[in-house]
Amino acid sequence: MLIRTQLVAAGISVVGLSLSIAGCSAPRPHPQPPPPLVKVVHVEQHDVPIYGEWIGTLDGMVNAEIKAQVSGYLLSQHYTEGSVVRKGQLLFALDPRPFQAALDQARGQLAQANAQKLQAEANQGKTQLDVNRYTPLAKARAITEQDLDNAVQANLAAKALVEAATAAIVTANAAVETAQLNLGFTNIRSPIDGIAGLALTQVGSLVNAGSTSLTTVSTVDPIKAYFTATEQEYLRYVRMNPIESEREAHTRELALELVLADGTTYSQKGRFYVADREVNPQTGAIRLAGLFPNPGNILRPGQYGRVRAVTEIRSNALLVPQRAVTELQGRYQVAIVDSANMVSIRPVTVGDRSGSMWIIESGLKPAERVVVEGIQQIRPNQVVNPQPFVAPSPGPTPNHRK
Repeated sequence: MLIRTQLVAAGISVVGLSLSIAGCSAPRPHPQPPPPLVKVVHVEQHDVPIYGEWIGTLDGMVNAEIKAQVSGYLLSQHYTEGSVVRKGQLLFALDPRPFQAALDQARGQLAQANAQKLQAEANQGKTQLDVNRYTPLAKARAITEQDLDNAVQANLAAKALVEAATAAIVTANAAVETAQLNLGFTNIRSPIDGIAGLALTQVGSLVNAGSTSLTTVSTVDPIKAYFTATEQEYLRYVRMNPIESEREAHTRELALELVLADGTTYSQKGRFYVADREVNPQTGAIRLAGLFPNPGNILRPGQYGRVRAVTEIRSNALLVPQRAVTELQGRYQVAIVDSANMVSIRPVTVGDRSGSMWIIESGLKPAERVVVEGIQQIRPNQVVNPQPFVAPSPGPTPNHRK
C-alpha cells in the first residue's frame, strides 16, 4: 500500500514537471511587416529653358495729355469718353467770341497799317520828285543849295515813314496770325490716334492755358509694358552675351509673354523695346520696356501683369519633382532607392525651378530613383517597396529662377 502511494505521487510529480517545462517554452515569433510602399521616379536629364519673370505695368505707347493752349470757358465736348478717336478729331471747344473779336481787331489794325504805308509811299514819291527836279536847278544856280538840301532831307524823312509803315504792317500781320491761331486753339483736337479717357473738366468751367488738363489720349496698339530687372540679372545677361552685336540680335529675337492679373497668359507674344540708360541707385534695378500687340484694345494702361521670357537654355539638366526635395534648416535633401530597394538620404544642391520640377545642380546622377511619396514613413538603410509615381498632367508651366 505504501509502495502504491509512492508510485502515484511520483507520477503526479512527473506530470507537473512536464506541464512546467511546456509552460516555460519560447512563444511563437510574429510575422515581419511588409516593406513600406513608396512612390519613386527616375532622375530626368534633358535641356531645359529657364524663364525670367518680372512684375510689369502697362502703359500707352504714346500718352498725350490734352490741355488748352488758350484760356477761356469750355463751351462743349465733342467725343465719347473711353472711345477711339482719330488724329485731328475735335474733342472740346472753348468760347470763340473773345478770340474772334481779337482777330477782327488785328485785321483792322492791319488795314490801317496798309493805308498808312500807302500814304507814306505817296508822300515819299512827291519828295523824290522834288529832289529829282531841284538837283539840275541847283547845278544851274537857279535855286539855292539850301532849297536842294531841304528837298533831300524831306525825301529821307518820307523814306523813313515808309519803312516805319512797312514795319507796322509786319507787326499787324503777326497780330492777325496770332489771333487766328488763338481762335483755332478754341477747337481742341486730338494730336494722335488712340483711346480718349474721361473728361477731367466739365462744360462751363474756366480753362487756363497750359495748366488745366482736359483728358488724355493714349495709343494702345501696340501697348507698352514696363518692368524692372535687378542689376545681377542684367550683369548675368551681359556675361552670357558679351558681344554687343550678338546681344542686340538676341534681344530682338527675345519673345515676351504676359501673364494677366487673373492668371491667364495673354495670347499675343511681345518683343523687347528699350532699356533705360541707367540703373536706379536707390533700388539697384534697371527699367525695361516691351511692346505687345493689342488688337481690339483689350489691354489698357495701368494694368498689372507678369512679364516673362526665356533667358537661357540649361543643357543636360537633372530634374526631380519639387515634392521629392525636402528642406531642413536651409539645406536640401532627397531619399534615394538603390537597386536593392534600400533607402539612403542624400544632400543635394538645387538650382532653378522648371514648372513642377527642380533642377539639381549636384548630388544626383541620371536615372537614379528618388522617393516622391511616402518620405515621412521611411528611414535610412530601410528596405522599401518602390512603385512608379504617376504625376498629374496640369497645363504647361514655365521655368523660373529660384
